[in-house]
Amino acid sequence: MNGISRTLAALVLISQAWSLSGRPLGRLSSRAEPDPSFAVTVEVGGKAYVNKGLVAFGLIPSNFTESTGDTLGGIGSAIALKRGSFSQSSDGSFTGTIVAQPDRGFNVDGTIDYQARQHQIDFVLSPYYDDDNLSFDDGLETLKLTYRDTLLYTERESRKTTGLDALGVRPADSDPNSSITEDPPVPIAPANGHISFDDEGLALNADGTFWVSDEYGPYIYLLSAEGQLIETVQPPEAILPLVDCQLNFTSATDPDTGRSANQGFEGLTLDASGQTLYALLQSATIQDGGDDKTTSRYTRLLAYNITDALNVRPTLIGEYVVPLPQSKNKGKTRAASELHFVSEGVFLVLSRDSDGHGGDDAKSSYKQADLLDISQATDIHGTKFDDPSHPIAKKGKLDKSITPGTYVSFVNFIDDTQLARFGVHNGKPVDQTLIDAKWESLALAPVLDPDFPDDYFLFTAADNDYITTQGIALGQPYDAGLDNDNQFLVFRVTLPGAAVDGIASS
Repeated sequence: MNGISRTLAALVLISQAWSLSGRPLGRLSSRAEPDPSFAVTVEVGGKAYVNKGLVAFGLIPSNFTESTGDTLGGIGSAIALKRGSFSQSSDGSFTGTIVAQPDRGFNVDGTIDYQARQHQIDFVLSPYYDDDNLSFDDGLETLKLTYRDTLLYTERESRKTTGLDALGVRPADSDPNSSITEDPPVPIAPANGHISFDDEGLALNADGTFWVSDEYGPYIYLLSAEGQLIETVQPPEAILPLVDCQLNFTSATDPDTGRSANQGFEGLTLDASGQTLYALLQSATIQDGGDDKTTSRYTRLLAYNITDALNVRPTLIGEYVVPLPQSKNKGKTRAASELHFVSEGVFLVLSRDSDGHGGDDAKSSYKQADLLDISQATDIHGTKFDDPSHPIAKKGKLDKSITPGTYVSFVNFIDDTQLARFGVHNGKPVDQTLIDAKWESLALAPVLDPDFPDDYFLFTAADNDYITTQGIALGQPYDAGLDNDNQFLVFRVTLPGAAVDGIASS
């Protein structure tokens, strides 16, 4: 790209960023702390966790174009706060940078050759604590978002990754256990031979490298700060998709055993030390009841030692059963869409239905960030349950030898009172103010209030499936028949003993 082209591109991005910023920032809240009437308290492990309510709402328009020329979409698949970016301003607002990782691109009409990527998005958070309802436009003043740039992911030999369905398998390297650069069998697209990424989880390391979990494998990948593949982590055989005892990574149909179709590692998070990596399967494996939504609640949480990951492949050091929530009427599992470490043995888990803006039904019945405690759960790693012939929950009935984690309802995203404070609603009419259907990400930042040292801002973003009437994918325009904006919510929560290090600027 020549100098003139770079200048023009920069001007376009600056123009688009300005369009996201809206009106000059004004402090909307008259309170310094949330209205106490909003508080919802639950107990986990003898400690009180408090949801103090929704404090901000923002969006990026569905037709926004990022630096590659593609429509910016799917960014709620995974988010993280950039290390050292979060700080408080003198006017009481907060600034920082969100790293957002979309999934495999616009695929309503079939998967496409979409290169995996992440975006940096700057924000200004002005928490709103009052009980009066804002208009939708005023609500958007509480979280202003400015797109910055995009990083593309590459695999071996600097080849592009692809979002195409993984209909093929690249054989394992000669000795995948000898070096982290030697890969196990990996999912590929036969059309170009490139590794297929349907990336869903994101965890940032202190050294600039980062972990990505995907749905095809489901695998975990370590990438460099430049987006280059470093190593590949394969889960136990019980989780691998097998058809006639052979790997089959397609997302179109269920395998005989292993993760069900399009239900891979949705959740990924690091502990406070940065030495243990956790990955959460979206719902039960096929042998554990994953072929039916009424029997798919018992999913698996894996823990890996990544202390020396640049030299030694991570080792599995823990595996636990997570009992996902189910609907009251039909008993359908609320699959997990994200995982976030809170403190030793305690996590946030985002479980939801698929209704709302862009979904099948306008009225959602479950979207929550709940608490998971595994302190008393059975560790099944290295046992017979890592063999697909020994299910943990045959037809959805949990093996009596296993104690699952404790799952506790916590932050409700679709509380009508809270949404109305920001001009947002759940259910008809279907318009821009309807809450999005697919919320799939979580991130925490400290409130930085010495009077409330355990208070955190809980960020979440929606995966809008790239749905827009003015879309561009791989240089080609498309019309998905609906404009579904990229929505963000921020809550304030009390998490006793939480360890969220490295996010605030020093």
